Amino acid sequence: MGDITRKAALYDAFARTGKALSSGKRLELLDLLAQGERPVDALARAAGLNLTTASAHLQTLRQAGLVTTRREGVRIHYRLAGDDVAALYALLRQVAQAHQEAVEPARAAYLGPADAEEVGREDLLARAASGEVVVLDVRPAEEYAAGHIPGALSVPLAELAGRVAELPADTEVVAYCRGAYCVLAHDAVRLLHARGRRAVRLAEGMLEWKLAGLPVVREGAA
Repeated sequence: MGDITRKAALYDAFARTGKALSSGKRLELLDLLAQGERPVDALARAAGLNLTTASAHLQTLRQAGLVTTRREGVRIHYRLAGDDVAALYALLRQVAQAHQEAVEPARAAYLGPADAEEVGREDLLARAASGEVVVLDVRPAEEYAAGHIPGALSVPLAELAGRVAELPADTEVVAYCRGAYCVLAHDAVRLLHARGRRAVRLAEGMLEWKLAGLPVVREGAA
């Protein structure tokens, strides 16, 4: 039957991962790190946290083995411990969406109405290859630099209203952002529609694109 004390220790070790995931803000930090490595201060700003709170959450994730660090001078940079952590995060969301009643109304309230056409990853690849669409990355510039869809233009959502004229007027735009629960692409498509532009949204986003093993371009990569 095995030693019950050792069995309990094993399951307690598993539970430490679950405990690390039991905070909305820690999940948000994982979502940000799924886009690429970042220093603590940048993570704190992006998640709307002060440095002390962000550092505490990141230490919890590190102790659970979900993130790793490297030092650059006085700055500590965090990154996911592996692609399996990104996959775990994506699966957690999928399970919650399928089995927890509170998720769908919360999702709809945050993302807004489903008022734009979506395209899938394979459709986007085919249409981009044929020059039918402009692929638009509306994440912050540092996330674009950390990894983006080949051929995508970077116009962060905060800058889009002032840069619409940079986009070809006669070509449909496919906007994307961090993932299936990211609001940036939704807001970008609504803005483009209000300016009379043809625009659709990539169903899902960069997290799912990477997990599917599709090509990613990193700025400065050889």
